[in-house]
Amino acid sequence: MILKLILQSLIMITAFNMLINAQTPIKQVTWLINNLEKIGGKAITVFGNPEIIIDGNSNAVRFDGIDDGIIVHADPLDGATTFTVEIIFKPDTSSNPTNKEQRFLHIQNPDYEPRRMLIELRLTDDKKWFLDTHINTDTTAHTLFADQFKHPLNGWNHAALVYENGTMIHYVNGNEEMRGGIKYLPIKDANVSIGMRMNKRSYFKGEIKLIRITNAALTPDQFVKE
Repeated sequence: MILKLILQSLIMITAFNMLINAQTPIKQVTWLINNLEKIGGKAITVFGNPEIIIDGNSNAVRFDGIDDGIIVHADPLDGATTFTVEIIFKPDTSSNPTNKEQRFLHIQNPDYEPRRMLIELRLTDDKKWFLDTHINTDTTAHTLFADQFKHPLNGWNHAALVYENGTMIHYVNGNEEMRGGIKYLPIKDANVSIGMRMNKRSYFKGEIKLIRITNAALTPDQFVKE
C-alpha cells in the first residue's frame, strides 16, 4: 500500500513538472555580431578599435587581443533558471604571449560580481586552444577546464554552455566535453561583455560572429548552425 502511494505521488509530481515545462514559453535571443553601433537593437559601449570584417556571406567583428571589447547594455538571460548560451567564434594566436587566458563572453550585473557566467578559452604552447567555462553564484563556483580537448586555431567554432537542474555542460562544435554540478542563481540586470572580461582584461584575439541565448536546455541537434 505504501509503495503504491509513493508511486502515485511520483507520477503526479512528474505530470505536474511536465505541465509546468509545457507552459513555459521558449525565449530565444540571437545577436549577430556585425556592427559597432548596436547589437540586437541594444545599446553598446565599444572599447579599443574592433573591426567589422566580411567572412564568407556574413560579417563578423575582429578583436585585436590588446584592448578591443564590447559591452552590450542588455540582459538576454532575463532571470532564466535554465539556459543555453551559444557563440560562434574564430580564435587567433595571441597578440601578447602572456595573454593565454581569453575571456570572450561574460554575463554579469556590472555592480554585482558574485553572480556571473563566462565562456573562455586557453591558448596552449603547441598553438592550440581549449574551452574553459565558469559559473559563479554568490558563495560557490564551478569551472569546466577542458584541457584534454585541444582544438586548432584560425578556424570557425561553435561553443555552448548549457545549464539545467544543477548541472552545467559545455560543448565544442556539438560535442560534449565536460559537465559538472552547481546550483545556479539567476543574474539580475546583467550586461554582456564580448571579446574581453567585463572589467576590461583577458582580451580575445580573433573574430566573433553570433551569440544566441535560450531559456531552455538545448541538445546539440538544436544548436544554431553557422
